[in-house]
Parts: sequence; C-alpha cells; structure tokens
Amino acid sequence: MAELVYRPVVGFARTLFKVWDLKIDLQGSENIPRSGGAVLVSNHISYLDFVFDGLAALPQKRLVRFMAKESVFRHRISGPLMRGMKHIPVDRKQGEAAYAHALDSLRSGEIIGVFPEATISQSFTLKSFKSGAARLAQEAGVPLIPMAVWGTQRLWTKGQPRNFKRSHIPITIRVGEAIEASRDKYAGAITRQLRERVQELLEAAQRAYPVRPKGPDDTWWMPAHLGGTAPTPEQVRAAESH
Repeated sequence: MAELVYRPVVGFARTLFKVWDLKIDLQGSENIPRSGGAVLVSNHISYLDFVFDGLAALPQKRLVRFMAKESVFRHRISGPLMRGMKHIPVDRKQGEAAYAHALDSLRSGEIIGVFPEATISQSFTLKSFKSGAARLAQEAGVPLIPMAVWGTQRLWTKGQPRNFKRSHIPITIRVGEAIEASRDKYAGAITRQLRERVQELLEAAQRAYPVRPKGPDDTWWMPAHLGGTAPTPEQVRAAESH
C-alpha cells in the first residue's frame, strides 16, 4: 500500500532537521532487519523520540509503526498524521485492542516501535520496563531491537520549554543487535535483558555525546549521576506521589 502520509512527513522532518541544524550521530541502523517483523525498543526522554527512532530505520528502508497514547490521536493536528502513518493508539484502560493491533502488524511483517517505560523519564535515566514489548515479540516470533537516543531532551521534554531554534543541538542514536524473544523464556527475564542492553546503549550514546552543559544554567538536561541538575529518579517518584 502506498505510504501517502508517512513518506511526506519523513521528508518534512528531514527538512526541519536541516533548518534546526541538528547534528545527528546514528550508529547501528544495520541491526534493523530489511524485511520482516521486529519490535524496536527505545528509552524515552523527549516528546520527539519517536521521530528519531523512526529515522534510525530509514537506512534499511523501513518505516516504524509506533504505539502511542490515544490522546495524541485525538489532537486536531497530530491525530490525522498519526492515523495516516498507521501508528497504533494505546488506551491504557483497554490495552488489549492495541496489543492485538500491534501483534497483527508484526505478523504481517511490520516494525513496531515501543517505549517500555510508558512515559517520559524526567530524570533522563532508565525507568523500569513493562513486559509488553517482550510478550509481543514472543507471540509474533520476531526479534527485539534495542536502541537509545540522547540529546532529544534538549529539544522538547516534559517540564521544559521547546527549543526549535537553530541551535546546532547534537542528537546521538545507538541501535543494538537483535535480541531473540524465545518462547521458552519468561517475558520478565527477556525484559530484564532488554533493559540492560538499552542501558548499555544509552551509556554509549552519553559517552559519545560531543558537548557538555555550557554553564550552571544549562545543566538541567544532564542526569544527576552525571553531574547535572535533572531530578533524581527518587525525586521524580516523590513528586509524582504528592
């Protein structure tokens, strides 16, 4: 079927990247299969992560269908685009429908993108992973592809103003080797392995990142354990519990 919406959106995004003068460092895209189903699994630090995760699949000539919260599909601008790109709405109260939709897509040879943390990590560290990605890969008989993005939080993240001006922000993307989702393993064990691999890729992306905060007012995008002023995971949990 012709991609009447997805490909023009990709072209528009690439134009924006040039306008914003983003410095994109992508490694590992060869780990994304050129054909057949797969579950692409990424950390989540920005509202734009799905754009850059999708970008990682383009060298392999693949388009990724992302699972995203249903409210995004109700928005007057993003809604028609999300539906046109065949992304998958997730209603957290009725997740079975989204799971079945994703499973059908995987079995028909699509790549499904999943953020197993479910929400943006305001500490910019990995939160716990939900097991849905592993269960999907097991049931569909497809591999899990771990990946990590870094720098996207500087463009647009929770609790911070958007920065879409031409500011030369580097974006680092690392894609890891496929993880087999064997049916004879517990989904929880596969999920733990997956999280460990995403953590390794995230640390690799952070080490490769070419810039550091410019001064005391620019440390918000660095996690506390790396010397930044982003809230710690414990601080985020305490704030969410109030």
